[in-house]
Amino acid sequence: MKLWMRKIFVALIAVITLGLYIPEFDADVEAEQSKEEIDPNSDFHDKTGINDHHEMPILTADPFESYPEQSAVDPMLALSEKATEQAMIKMGPRIAGKVEAEFRQDILPSMEEALHMIMQKKTEVQYYSITEQPSDGFGERIFNIYDERTGKDIARFDVRRVKRPMEGYWFNFHYHVSSDGFDKHHEIGEIYWDKNIPPRWMT
Repeated sequence: MKLWMRKIFVALIAVITLGLYIPEFDADVEAEQSKEEIDPNSDFHDKTGINDHHEMPILTADPFESYPEQSAVDPMLALSEKATEQAMIKMGPRIAGKVEAEFRQDILPSMEEALHMIMQKKTEVQYYSITEQPSDGFGERIFNIYDERTGKDIARFDVRRVKRPMEGYWFNFHYHVSSDGFDKHHEIGEIYWDKNIPPRWMT
């Protein structure tokens, strides 16, 4: 046989042999491998943190994530704001409508100064509060400062009506303290009203 025919024959045999070869396929082994891939008890699921009950993994906070800190409220600022609020409630819209500007300019700064002077002697300001029941009608009480732990007053802020001959009516703002039994008047300031009788408080 000629050389070139021999080469063609060998090549054909090789192609036919390779084309007809089918590798063995073990169905049991393949099924076992597939089972391992989806088995909830396998190492893969243990590593992802998913247990037999298919619970989602617990997410922890980012250790580098920062949150804004809550700013502490200044007790003295809170007292000053509450004092202003109670004084405005005490005067009521009819009186405040006429004297509010003078009150904020002349009385309020002195009232805040008195608050600071009283509270600077106290070491636990956070336990002191201002009452929320100004007296109406002709009563004098604006507010009291009291100790929340004992319920006892430590200061009382009042305003009274004063009628002076030939002048008319004035509003006299003052306070009392517990250290002298609330007897002494500590002056804050005065606002002139009119020669006519002022309306009742909180009207």
